[in-house]
Amino acid sequence: MTTTERAYDPIDISSHAFWAKSPAEREPAFAELRRERPLSWHRPAETDLLPDPDAPGFWALVTHADIVAVSRDAETWGSGQQYGGVMLEDVPEDVLEAAHSILAMDAPRHTVSRRVISSVFTPRRVARIGDQIREQARRIVDDIAPLGEIDFVEAVAARLPMWTVSQMIGIAEADRERVARAANALVAWNDPEFVGDGDPMGVLLDGLMTLHTAAFDLVEKRRAAPADDLITALVQAEVEGARLTEEEIAAFFVLLCVAGNDTTRQTASHSVLALDRNPEQRAALMEDFDGRIDGAVDEFVRWASPVLTFRRTARRDTEIRGQHIAAGERVVMFYLSGNRDETVFADADRFDLARRPNPQIGFGGGGPHFCLGSHLARMQLRALFDELLHRLPDLTVGEPEHLAGNFINGIKRLPVRFTPV
Repeated sequence: MTTTERAYDPIDISSHAFWAKSPAEREPAFAELRRERPLSWHRPAETDLLPDPDAPGFWALVTHADIVAVSRDAETWGSGQQYGGVMLEDVPEDVLEAAHSILAMDAPRHTVSRRVISSVFTPRRVARIGDQIREQARRIVDDIAPLGEIDFVEAVAARLPMWTVSQMIGIAEADRERVARAANALVAWNDPEFVGDGDPMGVLLDGLMTLHTAAFDLVEKRRAAPADDLITALVQAEVEGARLTEEEIAAFFVLLCVAGNDTTRQTASHSVLALDRNPEQRAALMEDFDGRIDGAVDEFVRWASPVLTFRRTARRDTEIRGQHIAAGERVVMFYLSGNRDETVFADADRFDLARRPNPQIGFGGGGPHFCLGSHLARMQLRALFDELLHRLPDLTVGEPEHLAGNFINGIKRLPVRFTPV
């Protein structure tokens, strides 16, 4: 039977309508798939980017074990541009090159590029970034403390990661809001509210052009006048004769602005909401904050699962669960489903900061594409919740407005209140 003749699963996880639901409304569909059909075949994702009536379907990976196995087997499963990259929807090849950086690479190019990028994160630079993050978190809470009522996403969750990334890279303060808007466009292009009267492809390309223009400008400035920032380090970095091109630096700049922003932004938003809805968990954390926060961050990430999907393509014929997968067929990893897998996480629908072990896959399932910024995100979350929970002890959270889309598990707005101090 060919892929075009194979019957699609009756549960529709490909439509815009499905991804416009809240995470809680989507979970019963994934729970049924995990329980009854852990490997299932689905129609192509509904898309406004590159609609293709002949697009292939995909296999849905909804269990923790399958996501981890595919993530760690880069010999069998490709991410590179020749396979269409890693997004659930198809995107133009030039967008893959310009926006996805090492996400849409396979070895040997991925190995070389990641090694060069990793070389700039020296112990001294990481220590300095940690000091900056703690100061940024303190100043953000300084700014909101007198207000008493804010949108948590705008005033806190979105501000810290973009401030951190901007300071790391060397983005001037006057340019940060413009860069942040462009980064948001690359994850919100399929949310009707964000797109407005425009079209998704136009929104995506405009955001990408803004970020590349900013990156090329920074590279030119740092070549002429080096500074103590990440762009300078990337311009100068060389490992075993390999250097990054200006285009590769610009693509990594885009990846930092998007992934470096949304992982922390969405995890912080989902976590402050979960702490409010589970006051006994918040109380337990505050009994021994320093001793419990590191374990709590793992549960924050599991609960939020900020990235919803990535896809891989079979580089050769293989099998999953006894099902033949032909070379060229696609699988899509659903991380939030894997992080709710009842066979791995006892009482998986419970927010439990004392969960041990907690092999969450919010940063990926391991392997060569494991999140390069996971350590940075952990530092941000520790610092932010240290300031928030100690200084605003009566903070309460209203109802979230969720971002529509199959890539980022986003909260657009989240009202919070507290006693002004």
